Amino acid sequence: MSKTFAGLAIAVLVGAMMTPLPVLASEDEEEDAMPEAAIVIPMMNAARGRELFAEKGCVVCHQVNGIGGEDAESFDIEEFSIPVNPFHVAAKMWDHAAAMIPEQQEELGGQIELSGQELADIVGFLASPDLRKGFSEDMVPERIREIIEHEKEESEEEESKEHD
Repeated sequence: MSKTFAGLAIAVLVGAMMTPLPVLASEDEEEDAMPEAAIVIPMMNAARGRELFAEKGCVVCHQVNGIGGEDAESFDIEEFSIPVNPFHVAAKMWDHAAAMIPEQQEELGGQIELSGQELADIVGFLASPDLRKGFSEDMVPERIREIIEHEKEESEEEESKEHD
């Protein structure tokens, strides 16, 4: 091994050891995370994410198991694969915010607000094929089901007008 390569390898190892590592933390632990941590990554609760996906109204536009709206990307098992990169999910939400926010305001009466922990939990749900397979209509609150049904009726009316 050359001296240059060995010196470079040692420099990389020392640099890696001195770089703060990400810390996994629950929402309560985030503020108390080690002060030298550069990144705090929330622990994901996929079961809670499934509840939030329905309760917050994500399901109004996104489908899981054929349940939900068709205005946005489907999260059906056949169409949305893992692994799921949480930063990619956040970036896509940011990229589509200009269209998503007015839709949320119109359909839900306001913009969906998510904490970092809630977004982490929803990403955990999206990354769990078993929980997505188990997603059912009875998990969707009545108010959200009514919004979905209303949106489907409006869509069908628009289609019938186009064919007339």
